[in-house]
Amino acid sequence: MYWEPTGSDGYGHNTYANAKEIKCRWVSETELIRDNQGKEIASNASVLTLIDLKEDGVLYQGTLNDLDSSQQDDPKTVQGAYTIVRFTKVPDISGKNYKRKAFL
Repeated sequence: MYWEPTGSDGYGHNTYANAKEIKCRWVSETELIRDNQGKEIASNASVLTLIDLKEDGVLYQGTLNDLDSSQQDDPKTVQGAYTIVRFTKVPDISGKNYKRKAFL
């Protein structure tokens, strides 16, 4: 599940688009990464995907059927949902395909 960030509610909290299911590979392992400011942080998982994702978006390992309607509207109410702290997109040697990876 992916909730794309759409902006701010004016009180310092992110707002999100409707939840949608995406194809991905979720790897549950802790690793140290650097955020966009160069600060070293611990990532709880990484997710490989075929589409671009946005930092501050939220990912959950599950389906729409796993969530009630209020959870589908607000990812912050979903236990086990993680915020994307870094997203990378690297072209392969041909330059036609990309390796996309989100760190949570």
